[in-house]
Amino acid sequence: MGTSAERGSASTAFYTRGDYIPGIWVDGMDILAVREATQFAINHCISGKGPLVMETMTYRYSGHSMSDPGTSYRTREEVQDVRQTRDPITSFKEKILTAGLVTADELKKLENDIRVTIDEAVKKAKTDNEIGLDELPCDVYSAPLEPTVRGITPWNNLEHKRLGPAVNLH
Repeated sequence: MGTSAERGSASTAFYTRGDYIPGIWVDGMDILAVREATQFAINHCISGKGPLVMETMTYRYSGHSMSDPGTSYRTREEVQDVRQTRDPITSFKEKILTAGLVTADELKKLENDIRVTIDEAVKKAKTDNEIGLDELPCDVYSAPLEPTVRGITPWNNLEHKRLGPAVNLH
């Protein structure tokens, strides 16, 4: 965690390290670039060409953990500069405003609606009970190939159960 990519790897072009698996690099700070690269990767895979490694380069605003403020290896000014000039959400908002695809009022309403949705989800998460241990292995896979799921140790498998239909599959 504390070693820079340059010190820990002979090659930091990670998307090229799949050996026999092709790879692509995408600027993870550009929402439209990520969308296009993802669509390319999906088309590549479903066309029968096999898997694809997609390296999505982003910038982390915070440290790695609670004990890492993220300021010993970069300056506060650097973080602030990236946040002001390359933030994906701010950049995308500017693009769609400039292109006339949305008005400032529509964006403000959308942000408020999103805030309400998040607040409701947080409230629900805080008031709901924790799920029981018997529910932990439920719906891990939409189409499980094995009847069990690894437990907290390799020799303690749990039976995969179906709790409900997968809501994110078409």
